[in-house]
Amino acid sequence: MWQFAAPLVFLLLPLPFLAARFLPADGRVGGALKVPGAIAASHGAADPASAATSGGRILAWIAWIALVVALAGPRIVLPVSALPTTGRDLMVTLDLSGSMERTDFFLDGKTARRLDAMKDVAAKFIRGRAGDRVGLIAYADLTYVVSPPSYDVEAVAKALDGFAIGLVGRSTAIGDGLGLALRRLSQTDAKSRVVLLLSDGVNNAGVSAPRDVANLAKEMNVRVHTIAMGPRDIPEGDGNPDVVDVATLKDIAAITGGQAFRVKTTEDLRAAMTAIDEVEPTRSLAPPAPIWRELWPWPAALAFFAVAATVLIRSRNG
Repeated sequence: MWQFAAPLVFLLLPLPFLAARFLPADGRVGGALKVPGAIAASHGAADPASAATSGGRILAWIAWIALVVALAGPRIVLPVSALPTTGRDLMVTLDLSGSMERTDFFLDGKTARRLDAMKDVAAKFIRGRAGDRVGLIAYADLTYVVSPPSYDVEAVAKALDGFAIGLVGRSTAIGDGLGLALRRLSQTDAKSRVVLLLSDGVNNAGVSAPRDVANLAKEMNVRVHTIAMGPRDIPEGDGNPDVVDVATLKDIAAITGGQAFRVKTTEDLRAAMTAIDEVEPTRSLAPPAPIWRELWPWPAALAFFAVAATVLIRSRNG
């Protein structure tokens, strides 16, 4: 379907004619010798300068009309199908602390950093969430919205490529990460609002206590699923700082009505993501968003070449 973004621009079309008709002359006086038709005929009649002037005027009008058409914004709407939607907003909130650098997970049969295992599994999980509006948050010392909630799950999954240790610090602000997810979800009117919270450590940064934020999530009717990632939890640590606070993450899930998962291997992580992926409300169809193909560059190019040709004609007859 053809459309113009600004059809009122066509009111400018008669502007050059009106300017020539009503603006005062510049005061210069020109002269011409009128030659009888018989004499003109006997000498070939044609006036090259007059023909050039006539051609220049035609090109000038072509340039003006093409320019007005370009300014009006011609475009066509492309056919698109309706998008499936679950009516759910899902914030994937991932730990980006220094401990995610540990190489105690496996990918494709090789040892890998926890970060790389998390990125690989999380990307596949996000790509499989067509119908959800998925957002992405990274947290460590600081918290950062990497991607706001969007139906474009491919773009959200690609955003994981930019995850790097140290990007938002090296500590673990679990409470602040969850708090930022809730802040984003408070701005939506989705029927279902869910947070996936992954951590491999203990809350040791930020200003928010994780359980207090979990109570706020409960008040907001936001369900939080938690993943405790790493080989050791606090009771098994024996003074080793590389432990995950399984108890706190379980409490967060219990308070909000979510599920808690204990992950020690890459396979455990995949199984946890698969279990969360099974939470699927009834799908419906969202109104299709119009996609426009802009056509203004074509008349704009015609205007450019018409002006260039007019300048060339004038220079040759100048």
